Amino acid sequence: MILNFFLAIQYTPSTIDWNTSVALIMIMSNLFCIAIGRYAIQNSGQGPNLPVPKPEVWDKFGFPELLATTSLGHILGAGIILGLGNAGVL
Repeated sequence: MILNFFLAIQYTPSTIDWNTSVALIMIMSNLFCIAIGRYAIQNSGQGPNLPVPKPEVWDKFGFPELLATTSLGHILGAGIILGLGNAGVL
């Protein structure tokens, strides 16, 4: 069992360290998903509202919509970061 643990450590792929490029990719992917989700979510405004003032265009964009779009943004951003890291671009 201990041998399997050390073999798993040996074959674990390396990941990229955090830097400003990684942060910008994650921020941009979250903003992209929020912009898409604003128009794609059909039953918006059903849950609690955000506790900050918003422009009229974002009236029906509440807390559940924000959680949903940023969750998708993090999944998309992690995929982009891992892909670019493995390709050697980051």
